[in-house]
Amino acid sequence: MLIRHSDSARGKDLYETPEVGTLALLRAEPLPPTIWEPACGPGAIVRVLRSSGHRVIATDLFDYRSPDQDQAGRDFLLERTAPDGVEMIVTNPPFKLAAQFAAHALSLCPRVAMLLRLSFLESGSEKTEAGRARLFAVDGGHLARAHVFRNRLPMMHRDGWVGNRASNSVAFAWFVWERGHTGKPEIDRISWGRGASRNAGESDVDY
Repeated sequence: MLIRHSDSARGKDLYETPEVGTLALLRAEPLPPTIWEPACGPGAIVRVLRSSGHRVIATDLFDYRSPDQDQAGRDFLLERTAPDGVEMIVTNPPFKLAAQFAAHALSLCPRVAMLLRLSFLESGSEKTEAGRARLFAVDGGHLARAHVFRNRLPMMHRDGWVGNRASNSVAFAWFVWERGHTGKPEIDRISWGRGASRNAGESDVDY
């Protein structure tokens, strides 16, 4: 069952990325030395990337009082330049702003990787800002690869969730954009269990 929360229930719209999800990206995609995580939250993605030797600039609109967050109070959609030395943006953006994040990120940086629902490939409309951003992100010609998880990621529960822990019914992928890319995007099936120890509840079943 797909669990949906209202915008008011989402609050900060924080659903932290499982460590295995970021490790899967590291196996699937060569990442540069310096990376910007502009929706870092408490630092789930940041910790994994830094542990792998990358320099990560970690910012967010909200202050999570985490040692893995460098700066708070920075609205990514109002940023006009990337921090010095940044070669790539890697993030799990707020769900309701995913399309705008993707389009804006590509305007600031030549390479972008975002963890998004696979359904991000659907829809898009000229009638709304979000719809136009999605059309640009998906059909604008810069989408180079989609690393699709062949097994469902561990459930990303909303920050502060105290209810039952559910299994994940949503398909996710790492979407990678490259400024100047031409041609159709490549589709790659990846597993968060590949090359790592097996975890309880992991399944290679295709849904």
